[in-house]
Amino acid sequence: MRLPPAILANTEEVLREILRFSAPADTTLSRYFKDHPRLGSRERGAVAEGIYAILRNKSFFTDFAEAGASPTMRRLTILGLAEAVGVDSLGGLTEEETEFLNRIQEIDRNLMPPQMRSNLPKWLFDKFVAQYGEAETLALAHALNQPAPLDLRVNSIKATRDDVVAGLAEAPIEAMPMPYAPLGLRVLKKPTLQNLPLFKSGAIEVQDEGSQVLSQIVGAKRGEMVVDFCAGAGGKTLALGALMRNTGRLYAFDISEKRLAKLKPRLARSGLSNVHPVQIAHERDAKIKRLAGKIDRVLVDAPCSGLGTLRRNPDVKWRQKVEAVAEMQEKQASILDGAARLLKGGGRLVYATCSLLDEENDFIVEQFLAAHPEFDLVPMSKVLAEQKIDLEMGDYLKLLPHKHQTDGFFAAVMERKPMAPKPPKDKPADEIDADADE
Repeated sequence: MRLPPAILANTEEVLREILRFSAPADTTLSRYFKDHPRLGSRERGAVAEGIYAILRNKSFFTDFAEAGASPTMRRLTILGLAEAVGVDSLGGLTEEETEFLNRIQEIDRNLMPPQMRSNLPKWLFDKFVAQYGEAETLALAHALNQPAPLDLRVNSIKATRDDVVAGLAEAPIEAMPMPYAPLGLRVLKKPTLQNLPLFKSGAIEVQDEGSQVLSQIVGAKRGEMVVDFCAGAGGKTLALGALMRNTGRLYAFDISEKRLAKLKPRLARSGLSNVHPVQIAHERDAKIKRLAGKIDRVLVDAPCSGLGTLRRNPDVKWRQKVEAVAEMQEKQASILDGAARLLKGGGRLVYATCSLLDEENDFIVEQFLAAHPEFDLVPMSKVLAEQKIDLEMGDYLKLLPHKHQTDGFFAAVMERKPMAPKPPKDKPADEIDADADE
């Protein structure tokens, strides 16, 4: 069934705004769809998938869209929609445009220069090659340029994984258990979940398998005091609360009131009562100081370049700048330093990012450990064994889309050495004299 010709115009219109890269693509798309309520769900899906196809293949598409009779932006739009929904679904093409599409589809992309094949900006391609080598960079880039699957986390407070699989099957939605996350399910298609009883009841949450593994390695236990230091909209917070079996006290810190507001409806659905959202001004906030030395586990899912999420957010590679990565490093180091003060002796600190760059990952951890001899690195191989997660890792968790079929994640676990007991305070002189008299 062909899409109406107007979809080309709609896609081109929103594409012009998105390619300014002044806001995240999903934000711009949401606003556009609100302003165009007559677009049906199929049309909205086609526009969105067409836009994301362009963002994933921008280097390749731009190079070919600039040659031809029709305007470049229209050709980019045609290429994206054809990639997303197929040539036969497009209505309103001229004969010349149909011929143009057929020519492009005959091109063997494997014969193109490596950087163009990767569809990465040059600065990022060069960084990946320096870190991973060219062959692995191309494998990684290929994985990053595929749409992400739909992953679910089962809320163990409300259901078992088997219960959810059976409930989804009634919809009918097919879901498979995931290899690493013990409560994870991968949905084989991308159905709408919001109206499902399982979703409304809080039995399931959408969460990438990598993010679920990250929550698991925090190792939060019943009755503990735990902090999610950069909680955002709370996906990992909810996972931690369930792992704690709704006991203890779990603080969800974030500087953004808007992000914490998004947590509230999810928290209400989850059935958790041990979560306490707290807005903070910065990593030295007095609210943090009051908890210093009292916390068992802290998760720092630090602000980062977001380059591990390109399957979901392909615009990030074009919006992100090399200078911003250096600025991020300062922020990451400062946040980790602030969060570390919360830990009691024997407490664990987990530093994590959704970045693929060593300078946001290994470098930050090594710098922290050099400056904080009171912390030891806990090898990730040991942490994963504790959690019974079958993953081969060394000192750090490094999840890669082309190897693990997850978003790109990094994590390190550090443990604070037991604190020496404080020496007894000296007695005042008059007390000493009194003791002597006795």
